[in-house]
Amino acid sequence: MKKREQSLFKEMKKNYQGYIFMVPLVAGILLLNIVPMVQSLIYSFMDYDMMNKMEWVGFGNYKTMFTIDFKPVLASLNATFLYCIISIPLNMVLSYFLALLLNAKLKGIGIFRTLIYLPCVIPPIASALLWQDMFDPQFGILNRILEIFQLPKSMWLDSPDSALGTMIFMNLWGLGGGMILWLASFKNIPPSLYEAAKIDGASYIVQLFYITVPMTTPIIFYNLLNSMIGGLQVFTSFLMTTSSTLYDNIYFFAVRIYNEAFVSFNMGYASALAWILFMIIALLSLAMFKWNRWVFFGDEN
Repeated sequence: MKKREQSLFKEMKKNYQGYIFMVPLVAGILLLNIVPMVQSLIYSFMDYDMMNKMEWVGFGNYKTMFTIDFKPVLASLNATFLYCIISIPLNMVLSYFLALLLNAKLKGIGIFRTLIYLPCVIPPIASALLWQDMFDPQFGILNRILEIFQLPKSMWLDSPDSALGTMIFMNLWGLGGGMILWLASFKNIPPSLYEAAKIDGASYIVQLFYITVPMTTPIIFYNLLNSMIGGLQVFTSFLMTTSSTLYDNIYFFAVRIYNEAFVSFNMGYASALAWILFMIIALLSLAMFKWNRWVFFGDEN
């Protein structure tokens, strides 16, 4: 045992520079992730309004969620899942075909790649404020454009009929982020596969569905997983662009958590909602990893 401890100490002494560089990362994970998660778990069993003393209620917050507030909570979940079901496939498919177009070896193609990726560099709050001005029913530029083409104006986020579609349309602002990942995955496909397919007389469509798509399934899986996690937590763009009216079809689950915590000051109940969302995301992630046989990882025979 002593020899093992001595060898471990020598190894740590030898690589102490690396451990020093790891300290900020580990400290950040502990202080900004682990500690808040444990704290929220404790709050979820408390009646806490952030001003008075906490009171232990056990599973009272969870019981309220599945009894008294079951219908509004279920409505928020339905709105969130509907948003994800429409937005995620649309975003992934459009960014994929956009990457296919920009994968061509043409002079100056890098300029177009940069321009399409630029919106991803803008901070979410700044872009949300920009969209807020664009979606203004009276003075927004989008309604001005509709007027030019003699099309009827839209209420955009100020109407329940168009609010969800507007949110989905606004999410297309980040197509450039997915495009970069697709382009990187295209570069990793061996050119010999395309050369062999061309010799056999395969068309572009055949190459796309039998070479390009199968070889990029790891990135498809990665994008799908991250899009699912991000979609279920959609929050910033909604909060900064919508008016004071909360329509049921865009009252997403993460927004309900925010309102319970910082509008109603019901931190205990908000923490319980957050842990329910965490469990939903965890279960969906586990299911995706379990049924990922369609993904080609490169080490299969």
